[in-house]
Parts: sequence; structure tokens; C-alpha cells
Amino acid sequence: MLIINHLSKTYPKSKVKAADDVCLTINDGEIYGFIGPNGAGKSTTIKSVVGIHSFEGEVELNGVSLKKNELEFKKQIAYVPDNPDIYEHLSGINYIDFVCNVYGVGEVKNERIHKYATMFGIEDRLADPIKTYSHGMKQKVALIAALCHEPKLLVLDEPFVGLDPKASHDLKEVMRQLCDEGKSIFFSSHVLEVVEKLCDKVAIIKDGKIVASGATEDIAGGSLEDKFLELFDHE
Repeated sequence: MLIINHLSKTYPKSKVKAADDVCLTINDGEIYGFIGPNGAGKSTTIKSVVGIHSFEGEVELNGVSLKKNELEFKKQIAYVPDNPDIYEHLSGINYIDFVCNVYGVGEVKNERIHKYATMFGIEDRLADPIKTYSHGMKQKVALIAALCHEPKLLVLDEPFVGLDPKASHDLKEVMRQLCDEGKSIFFSSHVLEVVEKLCDKVAIIKDGKIVASGATEDIAGGSLEDKFLELFDHE
């Protein structure tokens, strides 16, 4: 279980409070969608949750505090940003292998790499330098590296951007399978249709504040898009 408790983040130079008293709970086995317009605070909140940004408040995963025990917290998670900034001088397989070794993936490493590389259709390109990859291929490599150590919490920022339709479909299948195994997923997306169909729960953020959260069907009512437009179309 991920508990985000009164998380706030103010950028020192601009004095902008990009996340303002965010409180969310993501239970085991849940896919939790996180939506809002550009600049609402989605990425800031996510980067705080995964330990990239400092913040006020508390974040705990399965009883482990991010602030008090950062290493143990991070061992349980995987994070894929919207624009993966991975080591371009490495080959795809070298990068995935590096991440697997960091997380201590043992004898099953090669099996898992083969499984996900085949699924995403890039097994024949893994030996190529990452600098030769398209954005979508970099996204796939980052996803494979994240999935191979089977994190208890998978955090994704706009995971479907740049993916082809088959890869998007396969990723949705993997996300649901992970949650069926008791793991959790917290992800942001501008694709409201995907969020509505895929997520058990959803939170909507506006100007750094959570303005709605709960079961997707309760938040969406007739349509998540209609709910979103109700909150933002006057701006």
C-alpha cells in the first residue's frame, strides 16, 4: 500500500506550489490513474513520490518511509518517466542488464528480459546503441527494465506516449496482470478513455490540489471526459 500524506512541493526560485497538500492511498492490487491539465502538478507529485524531488509531508510504501529509509523504499518501486533519459552510449540489453543487476534480479533475469523484449517487439534491436532508438523504442526499453525486477509499485508518467497500438495493448495487459498478483500501479495520462477503462481508482489534480478522488465509476459518472471538462473547460 502506498500512502501519500499531505505532500506539498514548492519550487524555491519561482515560489510556485506545484503540489499542495496531496493525500492519496493506493492499495495493493489497484491501478490508480492520475489526471489533470498541463501544469496541474502531476509530474511534480510523481517525482516527489519516487524520491526525485524533495517535499513536505510523508510518503510510505508497505510501511517503509521514503524520507526515513529511502533505499528500502526505492527497492520496492520502478519508475518510468514520460521522456526516458537513459544512457544512450549503452545498448538496450546493456541498460536493461544494468538495471536488473542494481535490483538484484537473479537467475530469472534472462527469462524476463526475453519475455518482455519479445512482447514489445524489440528483441532483435537490443544489441543496438540506445542513441539509435526512436522515442517509442526508448520507452519500451525503460519499461522492460522496470518490469524485470517485478516491483511492488510501478509508477508511470504518461506511459502510452510514443508506444504503437500493439505495445499499448500489451502494456495494459501487463499492468492488469501485475495488479492481479497484488502489486500496485500509479500512473498519469492525458488519455482519459484509457484511464476510465483501465483504472480501479482515479484522482484529478488542479493547481496542485486534489479536486476529486475515488473509484473510477464514482468519479466519472457517465463519462470521465465529461467530468474532466466540467472541472476545466471554463479555464
